[in-house]
Amino acid sequence: MSWLARLLQLKARAAPEHAAAVDAYHALPQVPADSDIRRMRFVVVDVETSGLDPYRDRLLAIGAVAVDAMLMRFEDSFGAYIQQDTTSSRENILVHGIDGTTQTSAPAAADGLAAFLRYARKAPLVAFHADFDRVAIGRALRATLGTALQSRWLDLARLAPAILPQGERLATLDDWTGAFGIENFRRHDALADAAATAQLLQVVLARAAATGATRLADLTAAGEAQRWLERR
Repeated sequence: MSWLARLLQLKARAAPEHAAAVDAYHALPQVPADSDIRRMRFVVVDVETSGLDPYRDRLLAIGAVAVDAMLMRFEDSFGAYIQQDTTSSRENILVHGIDGTTQTSAPAAADGLAAFLRYARKAPLVAFHADFDRVAIGRALRATLGTALQSRWLDLARLAPAILPQGERLATLDDWTGAFGIENFRRHDALADAAATAQLLQVVLARAAATGATRLADLTAAGEAQRWLERR
């Protein structure tokens, strides 16, 4: 069976409320590339997984916080644990603190992922090392709802050094948040990490706007330019 046939089969078997969430998500328009970042809603995402390989390991939790009109809006946030058939390893649990009972008794994966689609809508998604989050969420969506994300992604690990003058000497999320005095109330918690990343995005957006990079396309171009520099 082809991958497309499997996706269509999954979608056909989806509960009505899940299918409605998927259809509503796909009906939304993309945010135009010339949108003004000073008035836009971004959704900053972080995930916890059962390991370090997003292509193989399982999605355990999603945390997200909106940055709207260049301000973090903690009242516009999202958090969900994803139900597991089996718990992750003890070593993995020690990292993120999601115990076995929470993993196996969490809401069904389809419920959490459909809720994420309803929350995020088509806002550009932002993460630090975004490919990890993109792949982890994408795999889970395909496996449970038979759908894929169509949202734009911005990688703050590339965007921050492209926009901010400290870029050459900072590497990890901890480096960046420490440089700007951003506190993380619980490292390796998806929602806490998303909140810290959202505060860093505020700094990046403010600097970008001050230098005249006020369109979504400007941020995309800056991130792509940084990607090219890293490959040299």
